[in-house]
Amino acid sequence: MAKQILNVKDVMQLLEVSESKSYDIIRTLNRELASKGYLTIPGKVSRAYFEEKLYGMHITE
Repeated sequence: MAKQILNVKDVMQLLEVSESKSYDIIRTLNRELASKGYLTIPGKVSRAYFEEKLYGMHITE
């Protein structure tokens, strides 16, 4: 079963980027979600929103 919430290590692995870049991506996505009224957790991001923002891709593990 796929994780519903991604952490920095998940983003690093999926996008093959550095830890600092992963944190930047998560912060950006969480700012967008917060501005829409969603609850966010620092250092984690919704998998559904992450996939939606990456050209509608769906990741299977």
